[in-house]
Amino acid sequence: MTLSIPRKLIVVGDSGVVGWGDPEEGGWCERLRRHWMALPEGPVLYPLGVRGDGLERVAARLQAEVSCRGELRRQLPQGILLAVGLNDSARIGRRDGRPQLDPDAFLFGLQQLLSQARQLAPVLVLGLTPVDEAVMPYADVLWYGLEQVRRYEGLLEEACLEADVPFLPLLEALLADPAWLQWLSPDGIHLNSEGHRQVFKRVQRWPALLQWADLQPLAAATGSP
Repeated sequence: MTLSIPRKLIVVGDSGVVGWGDPEEGGWCERLRRHWMALPEGPVLYPLGVRGDGLERVAARLQAEVSCRGELRRQLPQGILLAVGLNDSARIGRRDGRPQLDPDAFLFGLQQLLSQARQLAPVLVLGLTPVDEAVMPYADVLWYGLEQVRRYEGLLEEACLEADVPFLPLLEALLADPAWLQWLSPDGIHLNSEGHRQVFKRVQRWPALLQWADLQPLAAATGSP
């Protein structure tokens, strides 16, 4: 009997991918990894998050992250999910300070990153999560704001539309729930366990990701939410 080789997805991003803030189940990415591991044909997922990473750091390590996780000789992962941008939106030093990465530079860098990533494997991109402006600054130096987060998520969507890359917006869907502030950790930027669960629910149901994972028939058959 020949065992099928599962497809592999690497998730490259920041502390959201690490699962920071979720001591219960390790974050939305870890929840997805466990969910897929329990499925007969579920893909293998590699969460490759680094706290504090922005677009430039993700771009710098992407090639190395992809090249060493094919598992078998001369193979590469079959998919890349990018989850980055929140740290780039933060303003330095004061509420109206300069952003960590200027919007024009962010868009240009993102366009370059998508071009690079698409040469390695099919790419998907995740949107950004809310922040609590009332508790800023973070670490006494970084000011995160909803207006900036909204702008940078818009740039993510713009670049993905231009490159024909699947994109899952998160910000407005999360903000639409009156309880969204209760999904954040006390620092105002990291999701707590409930926040990660909310993101996991949306990622788990994402049609583009289900199609990539070839899990649509399974989801329909099992009545997955």
